[in-house]
Amino acid sequence: MSDPQDSADPGEKSIAMTREVLEQDLIRRHFEHAYPDVEMLSEAALEASIQQMLETMPAAAQETDGVYLFAYGSLIWNPCVEVAERHTCRLYGYHRDFCLKLEHGRGTPDLPGLMLALAPGGSSQGVALRVPARDLKRELLLVWRREMLTGAYRPRWVRLVSDAGPLWSIAFVVNPHGERYIGRQPDETVIELLSTGRGVLGSCREYLDNTVGDLSALGIRDKRLESLQRAVHARA
Repeated sequence: MSDPQDSADPGEKSIAMTREVLEQDLIRRHFEHAYPDVEMLSEAALEASIQQMLETMPAAAQETDGVYLFAYGSLIWNPCVEVAERHTCRLYGYHRDFCLKLEHGRGTPDLPGLMLALAPGGSSQGVALRVPARDLKRELLLVWRREMLTGAYRPRWVRLVSDAGPLWSIAFVVNPHGERYIGRQPDETVIELLSTGRGVLGSCREYLDNTVGDLSALGIRDKRLESLQRAVHARA
């Protein structure tokens, strides 16, 4: 449950991340109005990116009825697309880290926040979400409008180790050349930004709580995130 600290600027109407919001492309429209200097990928560029991913699908992934997405943060608890199947899994070669600084969405220029991304090295546990083949491009466009709008991430085909065996999946990994990428930060900086960051999509503290809570419900422990959560709540 959110509290007043989880609200956006009182003068700015909040936007819930829902399927309807993505279908109407309201995040783009909000950014165009509130942050006209934020560079965004066009709808045509998003569609071309999806097409490229489907054309470079590994042979083993072509046996899947649809496409798997690797969920490691908000896609776990709020996918906003049709999900036909879920499997707990681990991705080797990437770990989740709060390495994207936000001045929009869950942050503002006055109250910047942090967002998770998959950074190279280590491994990450999460959930493989199967998006069915029916209306696949339409479903993926909603995901791309959410994850790829500002170019903070790059889509990659990755191999997951899951409770159903190996699965090929699309993962959104950090774009190290993106302007929001700030790399690994000291815990003090991360705790500060997670404690105070909030914007039109809600607060960073809410995002952290939801991520830790859903991972825990799946039997997945992320000790760093849990430590950050304790520190953020202690600070509050």
